[in-house]
Amino acid sequence: MEILPGIHRIESDLGERFMCQYLLLGEERTVLIDTGLAGTPEEVIVPYLQGIGLGVEDVDEIIISHADVDHCGGNRALKQMKPGLRFSCGEPDRAWVESNERIMAEIYLWSEPYGFGPDDESKDWIRTELGGDSPVDVGLCGGETLRLGPDWRVEILHLPGHTPGHLGIWDQKNDAAIIIDAALETGIYDREGDRLLPPRYFDATGYQSTIRTLHSIRPAHLLTAHYQPMQGEEALDFLDRSLDFTVQVHRVVGEGLKNGTTDLWELTQYADEKLGPYPEFMTELGAGVRAHMGLLGPA
Repeated sequence: MEILPGIHRIESDLGERFMCQYLLLGEERTVLIDTGLAGTPEEVIVPYLQGIGLGVEDVDEIIISHADVDHCGGNRALKQMKPGLRFSCGEPDRAWVESNERIMAEIYLWSEPYGFGPDDESKDWIRTELGGDSPVDVGLCGGETLRLGPDWRVEILHLPGHTPGHLGIWDQKNDAAIIIDAALETGIYDREGDRLLPPRYFDATGYQSTIRTLHSIRPAHLLTAHYQPMQGEEALDFLDRSLDFTVQVHRVVGEGLKNGTTDLWELTQYADEKLGPYPEFMTELGAGVRAHMGLLGPA
């Protein structure tokens, strides 16, 4: 639905949880943020566009927030629908967004040398839903502005941590920050409110800095990919909980190291015991554990 003037939130199922893309519909330019999974364009995005009297041919640009299967998996499908469609993403994430093999190896299978990672079924699902290689036209670094209409310009935010090149959108006109996965509270929940997945961040200090930056903006509206829209103090509380989670991970990792545990998988299991449990993709907790190990002691 159109949740703010010119901002449409497109929600669809992602297993037991949901995911969202955002359509910025200006007088001069139409921009889609993220493409979902491999089938999302045909199953969700195109029908939504048709429902508001538009088609893929009316979309001018795709901005990919970051390199994750549920955010860039539909790239190839949309590129095939409109070959001239321009794609952009954060430059540090570009190689992963463009190449399925690189995103598999460096985002999803990075932990295998440490003795853990997604199971075979999960690997097959990720490979399928990545949808195939697709080029990115423009690498963004944050600070760029995009004119959508005569009185509407938005700013690209660099929000690292979850991934190095994670992007968001600051819309001053609507006093809204579209942050996608830049902050993830204490985890992602299903539609019934049960916590499923841990927050994943590869860079602890970058993730913390991102959360503090967003808090300093004090947006009236906070829009994400996996949580309901938040406003005012609710949004600030969400950011506070996201930052506090990193403090808890740091504490737990410190306890484990103090007790003589230096194995990453053992520390990840210890963190899940203390901060979870996370019934799905618990292994992703290992990214944050490794980041804090780097701050506290030997990796």
